[in-house]
Amino acid sequence: MDESVMRSKLERYFDHAGADVELADELYHEDAVLEFPQSGERFEGVATFTEWRRRYPVAPDDMRWRVRRTTVRDDFSVVELSASYDRGAHWVQGVQLLDWQGDRIARERIYVMDGWEAPEWRAPWRSETPADPPG
Repeated sequence: MDESVMRSKLERYFDHAGADVELADELYHEDAVLEFPQSGERFEGVATFTEWRRRYPVAPDDMRWRVRRTTVRDDFSVVELSASYDRGAHWVQGVQLLDWQGDRIARERIYVMDGWEAPEWRAPWRSETPADPPG
């Protein structure tokens, strides 16, 4: 699939993430797999993870996303992001690895972790970090 089409689909997804679970029908193959390696969870079939996303215990209005970077290559993409489930009071860092078949996602792996303050001893060598995009 063309990289610009893949990027467009990912942008649409994050423009509506949490608010439009039916959008999954446009993005995922019917037999797609979603994995959370940190918890050992695996969901097979888009209907399975669409249903639990529909019942997610956080209101869509409380969710916020800041996509830091999207890398797209052939049939694979990586999305680096920050997410908040409490209107921006607390942010977690995440990475999504997406395997594509044609124009739909066949497999997604999501990693979520807390961020941390950079240690001061590395300060002499680090560059300024670009600001997060509005989210």
